[in-house]
Order: sequence, then C-alpha cells, then structure tokens
Amino acid sequence: MRDRELDIVTPDGVMNTFVTHPEEDGPFPVVLLLMDAPGRREELSDMARRLAAGGYYVMLPNLYYRRVRDFALTPELRSEMIAHMNSLTNAMVCEDARALLAHTGQDPEAGSGPAGCVGYCMSGPFAFALAAAIPQRIAAAASFHGVRLCTEALDSPHLTAREVRGELYFGCAETDEWAPAEMIEALDAHLASVGVRYRIETYPGTVHGFVFPQRPAAYDQAGAERHWERLFSLFRRRL
Repeated sequence: MRDRELDIVTPDGVMNTFVTHPEEDGPFPVVLLLMDAPGRREELSDMARRLAAGGYYVMLPNLYYRRVRDFALTPELRSEMIAHMNSLTNAMVCEDARALLAHTGQDPEAGSGPAGCVGYCMSGPFAFALAAAIPQRIAAAASFHGVRLCTEALDSPHLTAREVRGELYFGCAETDEWAPAEMIEALDAHLASVGVRYRIETYPGTVHGFVFPQRPAAYDQAGAERHWERLFSLFRRRL
C-alpha cells in the first residue's frame, strides 16, 4: 500500500487529507471515507487501508480543517468535539468533496470514473448528501449508524434524494438513540416514494458505533465484518 498526507486547497482553507491506495495496477476508483465526530485518527486510517486494499484510491479528509488541523478526542475535549461537529453542514462537506474529486484529476493513480463515499455517525448524512449533490460522479454512497438522515431541518439530506443517480446503502444499529427507528422508517418511506435505488439494513444486536474496534462498549465483530462485506459488494457493483 502507498500512504500519503496531502494538503488540498478549498475555498475555505487547506484540508489535510490522508490518501492510501495499492502500489500497483492503478488507476483505482476513488472512494471518500468521511470521518465520524471524534475526528481523524489511526483507527480510521486503518479502515481506509483495508478499503484501499480492495483496489480503491481512498481519501480520508480532516473535515474540521476550518477550525483545527488536528483533533484527538479525550474526555475533557468532548464539548470541543461537539462544537466542531455542529460547525459542519451538508453544503460545506459537499464543497469539500468537490475539491477532493478535483484533486484526483491531477493524480494518475486515481480513476476518473464513478466514485464512492462512505460516512459514519456524524458523516452518514454527508455521504447521503454527496450522492445527490454530485450525481454525475458519486455512483455509490453508504452510511453506517448515520444520524440526521431524515429530519425536519431545511438541509436534511432526504430532501434532495430524488437527485441521486447512484445506489444508496444504510447500515443501521438495532439500538441507536441518535438514529431512532422512527427516523429510519420515515427515511425508508421517503426513498421508496422518490424511486431511488437503495437498501436499508438493521444489524441485529448492535448499538451506535458498532463498526469501530476501538470502542469496546459498542464494537460488534459480526456486525463490523458484515459492514465490510456490504461496503465491498456495493463498490464492486457500482465503481
């Protein structure tokens, strides 16, 4: 694998981004891996490498770059994390994604065809929004224990779902106070009504954050491995 740390210029600053892809047989389809609220960390870099090993050019940006270049969550920094998280909007992350995809045009290792994205927790709605905002490029978008997927907010990502041309996947925890069953049911009904290609799946016995090995209170190995299976299957079909 080849790992790099890049500074990508956006209209709002410089977005430090971890990039990883195989060493041989490129170019590779681009996948954007969007961080959860605790921020970029080695756990996410390892996840990016696992995904890249399947034959992808994976980009893991620091979505908090407008406020801080590096953020490592500790118990005393939880309020700071919440402030960083609440500073982001779907529109901001869509602009960041456009900058990331524009950069790939300068790298011969990155494919120019259909791209994918995946978001976790905080970034679940970002991945959803990207599929509608950049439909000509985003052919597959996945959300795992995503929050704010279908709300009354004026920028709720479900409102632009009819613009999606690719395929959507939502992997949901069975018990999730941040993504209650009522929201997922409303999302399902809305997506069915607009006629997009999607799948919503609930992972039995799981709670919010079940994919992350370094969250022992939440991690569910069976669910995490199923998440990888579903993700690779989605990207094989669409990218």
